[in-house]
Amino acid sequence: MKILDKISLHTLIVATIFLGILPFSPPHSVEKIGMLMAGELTEWIDIGDLAFHLSPAVLLVLKLIRLNKQNKAE
Repeated sequence: MKILDKISLHTLIVATIFLGILPFSPPHSVEKIGMLMAGELTEWIDIGDLAFHLSPAVLLVLKLIRLNKQNKAE
């Protein structure tokens, strides 16, 4: 969790926005999630690509949960 504390919230927000919507038409993450829901996400490269594009969003959620717990402790 110390690594997560070192990453600024602003950096995670920017990374989440850019990696979530790049490339712009259609947003890559939306396309990959659609493939996942349709059962077409079978190639390892596509699974890794989805993990790469969603990883900042996962880190952002973890950071927000951690900040919330720290604020409640104070």
